[in-house]
Amino acid sequence: MDAVNEKTLESADILKIMQLLPHRYPFLLIDKIIEMDGDDSGIGIKNVTINEPHFNGHFPGQPVMPGVLLIEAMAQTAGALCVHSRGVDTPPQLVYFMTIDKAKFRKPVVPGDQVHFYVKKIKQRSNIWKFEAVAKVDGAKVAEAEISAMLVDA
Repeated sequence: MDAVNEKTLESADILKIMQLLPHRYPFLLIDKIIEMDGDDSGIGIKNVTINEPHFNGHFPGQPVMPGVLLIEAMAQTAGALCVHSRGVDTPPQLVYFMTIDKAKFRKPVVPGDQVHFYVKKIKQRSNIWKFEAVAKVDGAKVAEAEISAMLVDA
């Protein structure tokens, strides 16, 4: 690719993510986004630590990150892309999770893992987006799903 056609990919640290999403601890599940190509695709990162509250009960002595939280982290990565791509300083009032399709869980995610969430837009109509998402640890697929969400302004 030559310099004229080369895209500049953006990124978002935790402070930027907190501007884009309404989620806060303990439910903000992504630590940074290392690539944002508008709302077309992105890669979010979650550093999994034993200090997270769900590990107290899921499962004592054998901590495993709940699959539903992997799906939520995928959705948060996609949602941050959607909000960022709007190019406005004021994020939407709410981001509603609408559907989860074709969800599969392949391997357990445990404390010490770093999960990469690869999201790619399938389609967008008005204020509704649909993404395919894959979660990987050390390059190995641990989960995947198709998700859709709707942005709602005040």
